[in-house]
Amino acid sequence: PQIISSGGELIRINATKNSIERSTNGGVSWAPRCVSSSAGDFLSLASDGSKLLATTSKGLYTSTNRGISWVRR
Repeated sequence: PQIISSGGELIRINATKNSIERSTNGGVSWAPRCVSSSAGDFLSLASDGSKLLATTSKGLYTSTNRGISWVRR
């Protein structure tokens, strides 16, 4: 999916900006969470409860800080 619920907020991929964004008001407004392109193009998101997982054009990446930074797995 390109949008998930995690930690009481919605987290989505903004494909136009190739960024990760968050919403704390049910999707009414969105704020940037990660705008780095070092992970490649974000394709899909998932959560295992303790971290976020992202499939990107460069492989699988994980985040332990709710999508602020990403590490290749």
